[in-house]
Amino acid sequence: MIKNIQLLIELIHLQHTGNTKAISEKLNVSERMVYKYIAILKTEFNAPVKYDRLNKTYFFEEKGKLNLNWQEEKAKELGQN
Repeated sequence: MIKNIQLLIELIHLQHTGNTKAISEKLNVSERMVYKYIAILKTEFNAPVKYDRLNKTYFFEEKGKLNLNWQEEKAKELGQN
């Protein structure tokens, strides 16, 4: 599930999702599951996900980054020498 959400985030950043049916085919899940993933992004991560009917793609309404990968902090960033 996490990998699918991560892929969905990448597709949304690229504005290359297609509609929910296209997403379901790309992620190999049901359309219902796609709606659940989008709801998770909106409610749990407060991601400003919108759908562009003209271009048939989901997009983030505001600039920002949502990433579910672990990123190691450098000692300098932690305030350590």
